[in-house]
Amino acid sequence: MALSDLTRREILLATEEYDRLGRDAFLDMYGFAPARSYLLLLDGRTYDSKAIVGVAHGYLPGQRPLKGSDFSGGAATVGRLLRGLGFEMTSHVTSGSLTISELLDSLGSLRPYRSPTGRTALYQPLTLLWAIGRAHQGLDRIAPWAETENALEAFLESHGEKPRPHYPLAALHHVGLWEVDGPRPVPPAHGNAPVHWFAEHRPQSGLSEPFYNLVRYSGEARVAVVEAIVANYLTETDADWDAILIDAGLADADIADDQAPASEETITLSASPMEEEYRRLCAIADRMRERGANLRQARVTFDLVRSQSARRAVLIRSGGHCENPHCTGEPQDITKAGRPILEIDHIHDLAKGGPDHPEQMIALCPNCHAIKTRGRTRENLRQELLTVARQRHNALQI
Repeated sequence: MALSDLTRREILLATEEYDRLGRDAFLDMYGFAPARSYLLLLDGRTYDSKAIVGVAHGYLPGQRPLKGSDFSGGAATVGRLLRGLGFEMTSHVTSGSLTISELLDSLGSLRPYRSPTGRTALYQPLTLLWAIGRAHQGLDRIAPWAETENALEAFLESHGEKPRPHYPLAALHHVGLWEVDGPRPVPPAHGNAPVHWFAEHRPQSGLSEPFYNLVRYSGEARVAVVEAIVANYLTETDADWDAILIDAGLADADIADDQAPASEETITLSASPMEEEYRRLCAIADRMRERGANLRQARVTFDLVRSQSARRAVLIRSGGHCENPHCTGEPQDITKAGRPILEIDHIHDLAKGGPDHPEQMIALCPNCHAIKTRGRTRENLRQELLTVARQRHNALQI
C-alpha cells in the first residue's frame, strides 16, 4: 500500500500510541529523529509529523510501520497528506540554514482559500510578497503587531483583498514560514479564533529567520521565490502584478543581486552549487519569457525579474572574469559593492531583437565591451562571442 491509502483513522491511532508512550520512547521505538520543521497540531498538542505518518502505515490492514528512510518528509509529502486529511500543521522556527529548494517546496504547499464562487483569495501570496519586499529593503525581520497590522491591512486592501492580516499570518505560521511571538498554540487560520487571538496577544511577528535571511541576502533566492509566487498563485487571476511588485518594493533593478550582511552580523546561508544556481536562473528566465509571450498586456516587473535572472546567470557563469577569449586585460579593481567590473551584454542588440537569454549574452570587461560595440573587428568578435556563450551555457546544462 502507499501513503495515499492512509485515512484519519490510522493517523489518530498513531497519535494515541504517541501519547501512551511519550515522544522520546515513540521516536526511539520506531527509529525516527525529532521533526526538524513540520509538526502535526491536534487538540493543542504537537506531534512529529513524519514519525506519525510512518507509524500510521502500520495500522493499515496487513502493513508494517515505515522507517524514516522509506519515504520523504516535508511540506510536499507528509504536510500535504495530513492537510488533505483535514489536520492542521505547525512548525518549529529555527535559525539554521535553509536551502532554496526547501523554501520553494514549502511555498508549493500553500493552500489559499477558494470562495464558493471559485475565486482564489490572495491573502497568503500577497503577505509573502509584502514581507519579502521588507526583507529586500533591509527592514527588521520581526515587527510589532501594530506596525504589521496597519501596513499589511493597507497592502491587502490596495490589492483587492479585505484588510484581514490575522488569517494569512496564522496560515503561514502553521506551514513554518512565519514566526509569531505569543502563547501557544496559535489558532488555525479560519473562523474568528485568529482575529481574537491576535487582538488579545498583539504578538511581534515576521518571516521565519531562515526564510528572511535567504530573501534578504541571496539574489538567487529572491528572484526564485518571487517567480514561484507569481507563477503559482497570481497568473490565473486578474491581479495587477506590476502594481503588487512595485508596491512591495520588488521592482528594483537589483532584485537579483546578493546583499552583503553587516560586518557584525553572522548569517548562515545554504548556497547552491554554481551549476545548480545557473540552471535555476536560466529556467526562471525561460518560464517568464514563455509566459510573457502569452500575455495580452506587457508586465514591466515580470520582465524585470526575468531579465535580472538572466543577467545574474551570466555573471555566475563568468566566474567574475571577462568571457572574451582574446581579452588583453580586465580591471583588477572591484565596484564599491564588491562586484567585478563587468558589463553583461546581449551579443545581438536587444533593441534589434536580440534574445534576452544567457545562451546569447556575455560578460565583458569595459575594454572588450567597447570593441564589441564600436571596434573595427566587432562583427567577427560577435560571432566568436556567440559561440563562446553557447558553449559555456551548454556545458552548465548537463
